[in-house]
Amino acid sequence: MAWHVRGVLLPDDEERDLWLVGDRVTFEPVAGAETIADGGYVLPGLVDAHCHIGIARGSAPVASLEQARQLAIVDRDAGVLAIRDAGSPYPYPELDDDPDVPRLARAGRHIAPPRRYLRDIGVEVPASEVAATVAAQAKAGNGWVKLVGDWIDRGVGDLAPAWDAATMAAAVEAAHAAGVRAAVHTFSEEAVAIMVRAGVDSVEHGTGLSLDLIDEMARRGTALVPTMINIQTFGGIADQAREKFPGYADHMLALRDSFPTVVRAAHEAGVPIYVGTDAGGGIDHGLAVDEMLLLHERAGMSPTDVLAAASWGGRAWLGFGGLTEGGPADLVVYPEDPRRDLRVLRAPTRVVLRGHPR
Repeated sequence: MAWHVRGVLLPDDEERDLWLVGDRVTFEPVAGAETIADGGYVLPGLVDAHCHIGIARGSAPVASLEQARQLAIVDRDAGVLAIRDAGSPYPYPELDDDPDVPRLARAGRHIAPPRRYLRDIGVEVPASEVAATVAAQAKAGNGWVKLVGDWIDRGVGDLAPAWDAATMAAAVEAAHAAGVRAAVHTFSEEAVAIMVRAGVDSVEHGTGLSLDLIDEMARRGTALVPTMINIQTFGGIADQAREKFPGYADHMLALRDSFPTVVRAAHEAGVPIYVGTDAGGGIDHGLAVDEMLLLHERAGMSPTDVLAAASWGGRAWLGFGGLTEGGPADLVVYPEDPRRDLRVLRAPTRVVLRGHPR
């Protein structure tokens, strides 16, 4: 079955007809195609570039493949047709080609220091085992590994790097030697500096970024996935920790409060920024539009730049492609121009994943 769509294609801003044959887009007319959208604005499928469909609510591994699948479908129905799972304790390679599930870029399990990360989520290893674990987890994913760059150190009473700088740099080198890209979780100033200078491919959260590091990221092309929804939870984290770790609590609040300025500075410096919600654990799935609104309203990114971060730009970064001749048949149709009001993205009129209308 072939499908026909007509609308204003973004980012080209041109009203066009396109046809979907199997999982491919063509601009050549296809006889007998059924029209499934006529009018409105057409975007390449949205991306959640930091998501965890292998982590259930409450920060426990999902219990089954079907549970992971259903979490991914929540995102799909919100218009997210590509996901980068930034670390999963539950393996699910069977979903890579599932026609009902967004396209997947996957890391294996988080690689974390012993007893300094969410329980049962990461592979917790000492410095001596980090490089070998990176190589193993590279095989568990399909193009990414995820490093935990810092977490609270209870002996210090504050955030501290996961391992020494040489070990963390060697972890990035091991990822690249294995042919995959490395993403790093960082909140603190010290850990993000180590990892950016080590050549990590993407910084997740990045609340500790300085102006000097932002310039270095721009020079290297290092991506930032701010997960602003996640950063809004720092108040609750601080409240829970304050009695035992008041310095850590104050630090987390200061990082939260300065973060919109950090993201704005990164964007203005030319750092590639992509939309990620950190769904899984304490954050619900299906909130990519909320993250987009925060990037616009709090960090000052224009609607067009936000759309690029969540659609055609994010897809290109992950290698999924956009609405081009022969490209993948992932699209979302909206009744109004989302460049005028991003809230339009909350109510798509048509979602098509892998050439299948939803």
